[in-house]
Amino acid sequence: METSISLKHINKLAVPAIIAGISEPILSLTDAAIVGHIPIYATESLAAVGIVTTFLSMLIWVLGQSRSAISSIISQYVGANKLEEVKNLPAQAITLILLLSLLICLGTYPFCRSIFKLYNASGLLLEYSIDYYKIRVLGLPFTLFTFAVFGVFRGLQNTYYPMIIAITGAVLNIILDVLMVYGIANVFPPLYLKGAALASVISQFLMAAMATYFLLKKTQIPLRFTRPFNKEIPRFLNMIGHLIVRTLALNTALYFAARFATGYGNSYIAAYTIAINLWFFAAFAVDGYSSAGNILSGKLFGAKKYHLLLQLSNQLIKYSLIVGVVMGLIGGLLYRPVGMVFTNDLAVQTQFYDIFWIVLLMQPFCALAFVFDGIFKGLGKMKDLRDVLLLATLFVFLPLLFIFDYYGWKLHGVFTAFFLWMVARGIPLIIKFRKQFLPHVQNH
Repeated sequence: METSISLKHINKLAVPAIIAGISEPILSLTDAAIVGHIPIYATESLAAVGIVTTFLSMLIWVLGQSRSAISSIISQYVGANKLEEVKNLPAQAITLILLLSLLICLGTYPFCRSIFKLYNASGLLLEYSIDYYKIRVLGLPFTLFTFAVFGVFRGLQNTYYPMIIAITGAVLNIILDVLMVYGIANVFPPLYLKGAALASVISQFLMAAMATYFLLKKTQIPLRFTRPFNKEIPRFLNMIGHLIVRTLALNTALYFAARFATGYGNSYIAAYTIAINLWFFAAFAVDGYSSAGNILSGKLFGAKKYHLLLQLSNQLIKYSLIVGVVMGLIGGLLYRPVGMVFTNDLAVQTQFYDIFWIVLLMQPFCALAFVFDGIFKGLGKMKDLRDVLLLATLFVFLPLLFIFDYYGWKLHGVFTAFFLWMVARGIPLIIKFRKQFLPHVQNH
């Protein structure tokens, strides 16, 4: 019988998940870095990437919550040695998510001009945003399919295959970005912003194809939709419902941040694009330990091993803080070079350098919040996650954003509001977790 959770056990899940996690935002970071250096209208192109990425991230995060719900249910059944009972659940869940994603693609495509006007985009910036989105959105169903399959692997306590898929997709995206944005002499002309979007879609398609292959070849989980619906479908949909509300709250914060940044001018939204994508990159790095928390907490909860669950949380607090501090220090050491990687525009660099330190300072606090997000997802306690994020957005982030804007803080205000928002997300989850599981341990 297990009596402890070792660092080796955690890292066996966390390290591949960190690598896979870092690969996800590399798609957007690569677009930003390469587009920021194109010879014509680089600032407008970079700003368009920022606006579209913000909107697409909302769609992906809203619908991509299937990954956490599938992972939670499967890991709990693995812990209880009853996996056979939910083998047909992933195919049913994936079918529902893909149908929803196709409806969203069809629903947003004709209205993308109106959508990006809501982000304060106008003129050339608006036209570039529309061009970029009309190609990038084609990759949405592939991304959501891949996310759902990653959820199956996580539930099965496997982060290795998602890592292989994510690395391959990221490497292909970088190669295609360079080729398609700048073109090949005497072969085809540079496609600039549209080339970056096309490179992402091709990479997303390849990742979905690889996810299909590994799931069918390396697991006993079928992908063919069968009836009747699994008994866990109502719980799956309930989890998805809570997570969608939670993610809408999260994206309300991101929407207002992007809208305010765009309103301050093109150099501000371009600097915001660089900073927010670097923040996402750091967040996905810490997400490896969040994934380990998600995977192991579900299994331990299913097996009713509450003492190990508490031990796991204590270890993850320590490891995530170390990762958060290291990410902050690396960013500090590379402070100047990072800005130059993304843009040659001195106005954009100035705005970026002015606020990047806030992004670095918040890393340890983000790490704590993300790890407990993962633990609560593994436990299936999506309602708690929903409530905490709603309260943090409505009563911390939005009021502070408007107050800081009133006093003219501009991007300083946007990222200070993000900082305090992360604190308001993390601390209540830690308190709630310990309040719920400490009595279980003390009574045994």
